[in-house]
Amino acid sequence: MTKFTTAAKFALPMAALMALSACGGAEKTPDAPADTTAAAPAADAVPAPTAAVTFASLKGDEVAGEKVFKQCMACHVVTEGQNRVGPSLHGIIGRTAGQVAGFSYSTANKTSGKVWDKETLYAYLEAPQKFMPGTKMAFAGLKKPQDRADVIAYLDTHD
Repeated sequence: MTKFTTAAKFALPMAALMALSACGGAEKTPDAPADTTAAAPAADAVPAPTAAVTFASLKGDEVAGEKVFKQCMACHVVTEGQNRVGPSLHGIIGRTAGQVAGFSYSTANKTSGKVWDKETLYAYLEAPQKFMPGTKMAFAGLKKPQDRADVIAYLDTHD
């Protein structure tokens, strides 16, 4: 095993760094103006997140949403009148929370007064217990904004 002195440990990385910086072209002199022009972003580039992503800023994809919904199917279906561990999600867009016949809802859900519009579903699906403390829904939520938008697009096709 080769032992390096402290100076040698720094000399090798510094030499590599200097060699890489030389690949950038002509060396700039201290009095040369810096290039301040920025390349225009590609037309299909995803903007860097500057604020919280909102439902309105996304375009849901129902086909992708059907795939994401598979993790919901242990408890929910989109068949009208068919409840499982969770209520049927058929026609959920525009429905008041806690209103599916034959399903035993939590008091929190029944008395929330929430209407399941797309924005409300988007917020709920991120963290159900945080959005509606006391809900029976044990699912931790869909953390990816696009997954939530896609599921909502899928659910919107079942009304």
